[in-house]
Amino acid sequence: MFDVSVFSQADAWIALLTLILMEVVLGIDNIVFLSILTDRLPKAQQPRARTIGLALALLMRLGLLFAIKWVMGLTTPLFTVLAEEISGRDLILAGGGAFLLMKATHEIYAKIELSADEQGPARNQAASMGMVLVQIVLLDIVFSLDSVITAVGMVDNLLTMIIAMVVAVSVMLAFAGRISNFINQHPSMKILGLSFLILIGVLLVAEAFDQHVNKGYIYFAMAFSLAVELVNMRIRGARKKKQAALGTAGA
Repeated sequence: MFDVSVFSQADAWIALLTLILMEVVLGIDNIVFLSILTDRLPKAQQPRARTIGLALALLMRLGLLFAIKWVMGLTTPLFTVLAEEISGRDLILAGGGAFLLMKATHEIYAKIELSADEQGPARNQAASMGMVLVQIVLLDIVFSLDSVITAVGMVDNLLTMIIAMVVAVSVMLAFAGRISNFINQHPSMKILGLSFLILIGVLLVAEAFDQHVNKGYIYFAMAFSLAVELVNMRIRGARKKKQAALGTAGA
């Protein structure tokens, strides 16, 4: 079933490293979504929820890989709407994109428009491990489908795809806690992360209707926005230190 002999060639190792890098990049939006969802849980439950979420993501990716014929069959048109052929993959991408748009928009509204007193009851209602895991599973299906189709398009060896996904999820798991804490400790980063999810949601809906956008542009825009915000954070931090020093000197 697994052809190990391919790893005797340098091309196979290059393909494996490239696929690992691609899977880690594709997993960034998964980590951002996990960070925002698990923030609604009690602090002690957050690491466990992230671990379960990423474990489910890995299981789904591996399951889809072993059901690769079924996955590729999802690209077969089911019906036509306004001269546009709609497949099972399109329905999953459109549903996942719409869910991301609604969830991210709701979170931004709660963060900006609601006061701390108003956020309290809503936070308590949403702070259920089961409810958070259900939402993680729903989005994992979409992210896993996208990840597997990308992997199949890059390499044709099943063992290479499995190794790449296991390594990529392990890397994500190693850094998920630090990324989550960083996002949740800085309100501006959380808003930026939610904005990224809106961007990914629009991208998924666009892909569902065969409007293909180069993901390199999307990830470049996300990296650039993140870099700008990091610079702003440094400036704000330096300004606070300066004001504190002036206040101390005045006293």
